[in-house]
Amino acid sequence: MNSPDDTIAAISTPTGEGGIGIVRLSGRDAVRIADRIFSSPKSRKLEGSRSHTVNYGFLVDPAGGRRIDEVLATVMRAPKTYTMEDVVEFNCHGGMLPLREALHLLLREGARLAEPGEFTKRAFLNGRIDLSQAEAVIDLIKAKTDRAERLALQQLEGGLSRRITGLRDRITDTCVHVEACIDFPEDEPELTIKDEIIGSMRAIGTELKELSKGYDEGRFFREGVSAAIIGKPNVGKSSLLNALLEKDRAIVTDMPGTTRDVVEDLLNINGLPLRIMDTAGIRDACNLAEMEGVKRSLKALEGADIVIAVVDAGSPLDEADRELLDKVRHKRAVVLANKCDIEAADFSLPDMGINCIRASALTGEGLDALKNRIYSLCISSGASQDTEDLMITNERHKQSLDRALASLRDAGESLERSDPLEVTAISLREALDALGAIVGLITTEDILNRIFSEFCIGK
Repeated sequence: MNSPDDTIAAISTPTGEGGIGIVRLSGRDAVRIADRIFSSPKSRKLEGSRSHTVNYGFLVDPAGGRRIDEVLATVMRAPKTYTMEDVVEFNCHGGMLPLREALHLLLREGARLAEPGEFTKRAFLNGRIDLSQAEAVIDLIKAKTDRAERLALQQLEGGLSRRITGLRDRITDTCVHVEACIDFPEDEPELTIKDEIIGSMRAIGTELKELSKGYDEGRFFREGVSAAIIGKPNVGKSSLLNALLEKDRAIVTDMPGTTRDVVEDLLNINGLPLRIMDTAGIRDACNLAEMEGVKRSLKALEGADIVIAVVDAGSPLDEADRELLDKVRHKRAVVLANKCDIEAADFSLPDMGINCIRASALTGEGLDALKNRIYSLCISSGASQDTEDLMITNERHKQSLDRALASLRDAGESLERSDPLEVTAISLREALDALGAIVGLITTEDILNRIFSEFCIGK
C-alpha cells in the first residue's frame, strides 16, 4: 500500500518532443535518491547543495556507468517547496526516451511512481494550500481562455478560501453565542438579542445565496459553453462557422446536405470558451448518411447550452423554418437571419420573444452583435472580461454552499419557533461543516481521491 512517507517521482511535462522535459521527485529521500543517478563534472553531491540552487551534470545509470542525459538538477528543501517536502527536479532534454530512462532509474533506486495529482495532494495534506486551492490548480492547467485562467488564479491565491473562512467565522460567533446559552440557561438570549442573531443568519444566508447563484456563469468560464448552429440545408450554417472562427473549418458548397456530421471548434468570446458546432441541415433526408446527420443535429440541439437557429433572409420563411423556430422557442437561443446582404423584400420573422439578429456570414455584418448576444445570454450578470468578482466554478463548492444555506435557514427557523437551542446549534454546526468541506476542513478519502484523479500524474 502506498504511504505518504514514500518518495514519489513522475515526468511533469507533457508527452512529446520539446526543448526540455522535467522529471520531479518529492519526499524525505528525494535528494539522496537523486544523488544516486546524478554526476557532476566536479563530483559534487546534491546533498551538499544549498536549497533552491541549480546544478549542472549528467544522469548516469549506477549499474553500468552509462550516461543517460545532460541535465540541470534543481534542489529545493522543505518546507519552502510546492509539496513542503524535499524536492528535486531534473531538467532533461525534451525527448521521451531520456525522460523515461531517468524516471526508470529513480524508481529502481527507491522512488515510487506518483499517483495522479499526488504532488498537489501532498501540498494540501502538508498544509501549504487548502482543498479549494488544490482544485484551482487543475482549473488553471485546463483553462481555455484568459478569463478562465484569471478565475482559477484568483481561487489559487486564496480568494474563495478567504471568503469561506470569513463566513465560517461569522457562523462560529453565532454558534458560540447559542451554545453558551445552552451551557448557562440563565443567559438565554432576550428577544432583541434573538432578533439580532436571526438577522445575522439572514445576512450570511444572503451572501451564501449570491455565491451559489453565480455558479452557472462561473461554470461556463471553467467548462465552456456549447453552442449548436442549426437550420435547414443551405442557409449558411457552415459559412457562419467559418466566419466566426475566421478560418475554413467546414466545407461550404451550393449542394444541400454537404454537412453530414457535427463539426466543432473552440471560440473565445470575451474570455468565455465557446464550443461551437456546425450541424447537418434539418430536413427529410433521402439517404442513410444524411438521416444520421439529421439525427445528430437534433441531438446537438437538445444538449447545447446555446442554440443559433439560422434562417435564410434571402427568401421568405417556410413551414420548415417555422418548425425549427418552434423547436428553439423554450431554449436559450438566438435566431440569426443570415444573408442579410441579399435580404428579400418579403422576408420577415414572427415575433416569438426570441433574440433575433440580422447578419451576413459573407460580409461579416452582424457577427459582433451575435457574439455579444451569446455572451449576454450566458453571463446575465453583465460581468465583462475585466471583472474580477469572485465566482464559484466548481459543482462541489455549489453543493456545499447550498447545504450550508439550508442548514442556516433551519437554524433561523428553529430559533424563531423557540425550539430548544440544541436544535439551533446542530443546524449551525451542519452549516459550518458544509462550508468546511469546501476548503478541506471536513473531507473524506473518497472525496480527495475523486478530486485528485482529475490531475495528470506529474502535478
